[in-house]
Amino acid sequence: MLELNNLTDYNVDNLNLLRQITNSQTDRPVELTICYDEQMRDINEESRGIDKSTDVLSFPVSIDFEPNKASHIPLGSIVINIDKAYKKAQVLSHATDDELCLLYIHGLLHILGFDHETDNGEMREEE
Repeated sequence: MLELNNLTDYNVDNLNLLRQITNSQTDRPVELTICYDEQMRDINEESRGIDKSTDVLSFPVSIDFEPNKASHIPLGSIVINIDKAYKKAQVLSHATDDELCLLYIHGLLHILGFDHETDNGEMREEE
């Protein structure tokens, strides 16, 4: 299940695709927040102590539970900066929704435990 919290005026056209991506990876809910550059900067500083914006942040929920009783517990939250997604989409000559999907997949893989800074390319391969 995907729960969208859109703090922008951007209309997400591919919400069904994002839901399909989510459902293909987990049966637990994932929260997706879409925000602007300044909001992302604030979130990044508050959560990581880094006073700059970024394109995507992931916040996995880490609690102890019995796996078969956890379907209602969220897997985590993903925050995407729509300003950076739009700019990157222009550079790569594809749609903003396509970039949004790529960033969502990246964030979801982080929540699932992948880490491109420490793995041997496994996360890139999954993406």
